[in-house]
Amino acid sequence: MTVSTKVLTGADLAAALDDVARLRISVFRDWPYLYDGDEDYERDYLKAYQSPGAVVVAACDGDRVVGAATGAPMSDHASDFAEAFAGRPEPMSSIFYCAESILLPEYRGQGIGHAFFDAREAHARALGMRYCAFCSVIRPQDHPARPADYRPLDGFWRKRGYAPLEGVQASFSWKDVGQREETEKHLQFWIREI
Repeated sequence: MTVSTKVLTGADLAAALDDVARLRISVFRDWPYLYDGDEDYERDYLKAYQSPGAVVVAACDGDRVVGAATGAPMSDHASDFAEAFAGRPEPMSSIFYCAESILLPEYRGQGIGHAFFDAREAHARALGMRYCAFCSVIRPQDHPARPADYRPLDGFWRKRGYAPLEGVQASFSWKDVGQREETEKHLQFWIREI
């Protein structure tokens, strides 16, 4: 498999959002997100990536988009994250939010995750940002849906220079696979200076 990555902004980014939505619904269905997504929710959620500072890094196998990483200035997400960052010394205006990193399973382990972060961090620096941050979902260790062979990505993130921000969490609600109603989830923020 030969996979290439492309940095998309503006109209190219907008054209890729249907692929991002499709991948989010597929990839986030698995542990630890267990997201039972739908296209209506995705359309609304992805509006944040139509800002001038947003980026999508698409991983393509030929013409097929097999993965994507998204990012935008944290200020584009201020309504979602302002409370989590209240009292922090890092101004929201200096943080670039690396949102999704989604990749079909058969393409993992080929360095694409590094390419996703490299491209978003370069984009953030070009925008004059000082930090990159993302958040990861928190699930209990004894959750019944946790696969026995699950390996968290903490080691990968730490090697890239990211560390969890003590006490900085966000809360979002979504419907888990097999559930009827949305339930609140907590997400831990990680950050690094770039």
